[in-house]
Amino acid sequence: MSWFVDPWNPSHGASFEAGTGPDSRSSADVDLDVELPTGAWNARRAPGDVRAAGAVLLVDGVRRIDATVWTAEPDGGSLPGLAASYAAGIVRCDLRGGTADLVAGEVRRGVFTASPTAGDLVTRHATYTRHRVQRGELEQLPAAVQGPLTALEVAVTGAAADADLVVVDGKLGGREAAATTIGYIKTQHRMYLPPAQAALVARLAAGERTPVFRIGDRWPSLSWYLRLPGPRGGPWAGVVRVECAAALPLPEAVRLADLSQVTLPLLASQAYKDPRAPQNLTPIAGLERRLRRLLGDGRLLHRAMSLAAG
Repeated sequence: MSWFVDPWNPSHGASFEAGTGPDSRSSADVDLDVELPTGAWNARRAPGDVRAAGAVLLVDGVRRIDATVWTAEPDGGSLPGLAASYAAGIVRCDLRGGTADLVAGEVRRGVFTASPTAGDLVTRHATYTRHRVQRGELEQLPAAVQGPLTALEVAVTGAAADADLVVVDGKLGGREAAATTIGYIKTQHRMYLPPAQAALVARLAAGERTPVFRIGDRWPSLSWYLRLPGPRGGPWAGVVRVECAAALPLPEAVRLADLSQVTLPLLASQAYKDPRAPQNLTPIAGLERRLRRLLGDGRLLHRAMSLAAG
């Protein structure tokens, strides 16, 4: 028997989360015979003439729960709500010049509740726009923030231009702003491959990828797995899933796959700097820190909400 220690700090979960393991298959339709026939699958290295992208745009978002709130309904009842701040932005990395700059950053605030009578929550320092949700249980409310955050990410992704590669943190989910856009999934919650092809993922060396395959779910995509450089703390340590729009011609998708495997390893984080190394790309970690600063002082906002409610 062998033990593996996941390189991620346990406070951030695990780098591979597929329920009971690789047998926890996704229900999505998957077509493996895209770049190569299923029986001919092998680890792919980028052709020698493929060079890393010169300019890379990385898109990400963050959210924070600022307060739990309660409404006072006309019938004397009360319903729970969450006041949340969320932000999305873009960082531009010039890999030739060695620079990274924030080119877009937007902040929104909302109060999420099932109350039919609640309006915006106005405080001295910020206004939280009312978002009415269908399910009003307190434990369900944090998930309601994700929709508006994704919409904000879509909005800022529309500003992505003048780049050889656009990297969206997470699944694309309709955010294919350009033919150069890829989705970057750093935590594997679902297994999309049969056992034989999943075993190939576990054998990938740093910089190698699987062939491109097609995932048919709500947001169809062309996808591939890639291993980033880093310690081998387990069979799936350092593995990410990358995807592009399903509508792209196969040669263009393969070009993006090759480009990703020579570019993304250059952005991989180091364990002594990031507890989610190497999957949490260094520019994305920096963007997240910048966006959290843009959210403002949570204690000040909480105090302002308390005063407004009082």
